[in-house]
Amino acid sequence: MSELATMDFHPQPQAGQPKPWAFPAPERGTLDNGLTVLRCHRPGQQVVAVEVLLAAPLEAEPVGLDGVATIMARAFSEGTDKLSAEEFAAELERCGATLDAHADHPGVRLSLEVPVSRLPKALGLLADALRAPAFSDSEVERLVRNRLDEIPHETANPARRAAKELSKELFPATSRMSRPRQGTEETVQKIDSAAVRAFFDKHVRPATSAAVIVGDLTGVDLDALLAETLGDWTGSSAEPRPVPSVAADDTGRVIIVDRPGAVQTQLLIGRVGADRHDRVWPAQVLGTYCLGGTLTSRLDRVLREEKGYTYGVRAFGQVLRAAPDGTGIAMLAISGSVDTPNTGPALDDLWKVLRTLAAEGLTDAERDVAVQNLVGVAPLKFETAAAVAGTLADQVEQYLPDDYQATLYQQLAATGTVEATAAAVSAFPVDRLVTVLVGDAAQIQEPVKALGIGEVTVVSAE
Repeated sequence: MSELATMDFHPQPQAGQPKPWAFPAPERGTLDNGLTVLRCHRPGQQVVAVEVLLAAPLEAEPVGLDGVATIMARAFSEGTDKLSAEEFAAELERCGATLDAHADHPGVRLSLEVPVSRLPKALGLLADALRAPAFSDSEVERLVRNRLDEIPHETANPARRAAKELSKELFPATSRMSRPRQGTEETVQKIDSAAVRAFFDKHVRPATSAAVIVGDLTGVDLDALLAETLGDWTGSSAEPRPVPSVAADDTGRVIIVDRPGAVQTQLLIGRVGADRHDRVWPAQVLGTYCLGGTLTSRLDRVLREEKGYTYGVRAFGQVLRAAPDGTGIAMLAISGSVDTPNTGPALDDLWKVLRTLAAEGLTDAERDVAVQNLVGVAPLKFETAAAVAGTLADQVEQYLPDDYQATLYQQLAATGTVEATAAAVSAFPVDRLVTVLVGDAAQIQEPVKALGIGEVTVVSAE
C-alpha cells in the first residue's frame, strides 16, 4: 500500500509596517510663453490627467452676457483652425481621450484624460483648441440652443432651484455670484460667436494660465512634448485680474419656493464663510463632517435614523472663489429633502441638533471617527491621476501652496474636539442661516413660521 501524500504548508505571511502616505508633491515650472506647469509623476498611472486653468472668471463676463464663459468652454472641443468639430471629436476618440470643460466663478477649466502612450497626440489637440479654436457660427449657435434647452430642466430640478434661490438671496443683485453660473434664458440667447471670440481674445492667454499634468511619465520627455504643444500657444502678457470683494447677507430668514402639490420639500440652508486661507478651515472641515458629512453624522442620526424624515442630510463647505490675500469666500450649507408633512418637524429637529451642538459640543468619539474617515481613506481617494490633478488644480486656482493638501491632512489629524466644535458652531449659527425650501407653500408655510427661525417669504417656482 502506498503511503498517503503529504502537503507542505508555507508559513502564513505576516503583515508589515504600513508605509507612510502623503499627498503627492508636484514639480512647478514655467514655459517660455509664460504658462505655469505643475507635473506629478505617479508610477503605475497609465491614464494621464491634464487640467488647464484659464483666468476667465464669471465676473469678467460682459454685462448682459452671463453664460458666455460656459459657451466658450464648451466650444473648445468644437473644432480648430485645422479640424472641424466632427474631425476634432474623431481624433480625440482615436487617442482614447476625453476632453471636458466648464466655467465657474474662479475661471474656465479644461480636463483631459488619455492613455500615456497617446499623450503626445492628445496634448497637441488640446494645444490647438487653446491656440486656435474655431468658434464657428453654426457650432456656437448649436451650443446656445443646447444651453437654452437645459434651463427649463434645471428650473424643474428642486435641488438646482434651491441653489439658484440661495445665491440670489445671499448676494446683492450687482454681484455675479447672485446669478446662475451658466446664465439665464435672457442672457444666453444674446450670445453669438462674436461674443465668444471677444471673451476669448480678452481673457485667454498662456501667461495667466496654468496646466497640471499627472500620471506615469516614465520615458516621457515632457519638456520636449510641452514645448511642441502647449508651448506653441502664444498670447500677450497680462497681469492677473484682481479679485473683487463680495458682500453677503446671511440674516436669518426663510424663502419658500412654491411648488403646489409637491410631495417632498427640498431644503438648502446656508451662509458664507472664509475660504481655505483662513486658519479655521481644517477645524471647520472636521466639525462640519461630524455634523453632516456621512450617514453616521449627527444630522443623519436624528433626521434619518431616529425620525425617518429623510434619506439623508449633508453639511458641507465649498469654496466659491479664493483670493491671494485670503479674502475669498466659501459656501457653508446643509442640504437634503424631507416629505412634505414633516417639513416643520424636520426643521425643528435640525435646529435642535445645532443648538445641542452649541450647548454640549462634539464627543471625542465623533471627532476620532471623522479624522479616520477624512485622513485614513485619503490614499484611496487619490488612487487615480485625475483625482490628484483635480486637487492640484484647485490649489492653483485658489492661490494655495503646492503642499497645501499634504499639510491639511496633518492639521486635521492634530485638530482637537474642542476646536472642531467651535468651528462647526461658528459655521452654522442658528440665528444667521438663510433657509430655502422648495415645496408646497400651502402645506409648509404655517408650520415653518411657527418655528421662529426667521421671516418667511414665498416666491414662485418660475
